Amino acid sequence: MSYTPPKVWKHNEGNGGKFAGINRPTAGARVQKELPTGEHPFQLYSLGTPNGVKVTILFEELLELGIKEAEYDAFLINIGEGDQFTSGFVEINPNSKIPALVDKNGGQSISIFESGAILLYLAEKFNKFLPDTLNRRAEMLSWLFWQVGSAPYLGGGFGHFYAYAPEKFEYPIDRFAMETKRQLDVLDQHLSKNQYMVGDEYTIADMAIFPWYGMLTKGKLYEAAEFLSVHEYKNIIRWSDQLLKREAVQRGRMVNKAWGDESEQVLERHSSKDFVNKKIRL
Repeated sequence: MSYTPPKVWKHNEGNGGKFAGINRPTAGARVQKELPTGEHPFQLYSLGTPNGVKVTILFEELLELGIKEAEYDAFLINIGEGDQFTSGFVEINPNSKIPALVDKNGGQSISIFESGAILLYLAEKFNKFLPDTLNRRAEMLSWLFWQVGSAPYLGGGFGHFYAYAPEKFEYPIDRFAMETKRQLDVLDQHLSKNQYMVGDEYTIADMAIFPWYGMLTKGKLYEAAEFLSVHEYKNIIRWSDQLLKREAVQRGRMVNKAWGDESEQVLERHSSKDFVNKKIRL
């Protein structure tokens, strides 16, 4: 059925699919509610989606290195219930998207939003998971921002029309499936020549890309493994399996996860004790 756009677009509240109840064309707080706070220097407000998992993996990797200054509290933001539109959340992220981070180190409060910005902020603060040389740092930044620019085609494009839209339409699914497979091919070719995204060095670029494309090739995203023939991307699968063996990655995948088996969920994270009796099923 063809669609002719009107001269002036108007918001149709019932035309948003799964997220119709929360999506609006305006920004700002909708509810007055303060955010909870914990005792650690870092306060993370997030959900265990791919963008949220990027940050919790980095925190857990820093703690794995014995950096106690990286201790953090992670509070669940239920985007399906509109928690991202509370006044407290909007104050630290006017864009109302997870994740958002508050750094209380040094007696001041610094708010950082956008997952790529948070990764870079933490990596620079602790000088970890960043290449030392200028050329390798440039390569890492290129792949980090590749993920930031590419993933919306996978998530808001393919994921939305394939998994969440109220009706299935061939054109958008075909369009974004093609682009998703092109992106997977870009990664697969690169990883055929590199152990990690930057040669043999594990960096925040890996942490950014893995929750989206790694989990897609492992059949954990949009239930689209067969449709996208993800078995074809053997180098991404090899890389993903390598990351999944890391205990910090396993823990990071659990934080703020609110679905699946309870043994895989850590709704709030305040210390390493929160992972007792938890296990990721790969």
